[in-house]
Amino acid sequence: MDPDELVERLRQVCLALPETTEKISHGSPSWFVRKMFVSYVAYHHGDEHLALWAAAPEGAQEEMVTADPERFFVPPYVGHRGWLGLRLDVEPGGPDWDEVREVVTDAYRHIAPRRLAARLDQDA
Repeated sequence: MDPDELVERLRQVCLALPETTEKISHGSPSWFVRKMFVSYVAYHHGDEHLALWAAAPEGAQEEMVTADPERFFVPPYVGHRGWLGLRLDVEPGGPDWDEVREVVTDAYRHIAPRRLAARLDQDA
């Protein structure tokens, strides 16, 4: 999948969440709900992958990286705070967008104020 297509699809997933904004942070498109919860990272410092970095609830990073280290990883700089990396370019034809949506939604719930996170349950 083309990098521009990946970022556009990720943008749609992120901006569908309540009061999410997008801006460039550290040279990458990133999404915020008061604070950053997801960032798209392309070939970071020579890494061969396109990925997203997402805030994650406690324990999720270790669980996901252990279960599938080809797709999930501990991202530099933010990994020590529990953030999760998800490679978007390892599956032929692109990532599993349901899984991407789940990772993004979990990141949103982890960062968003409680009243906004609660809206996800109301909208479901």
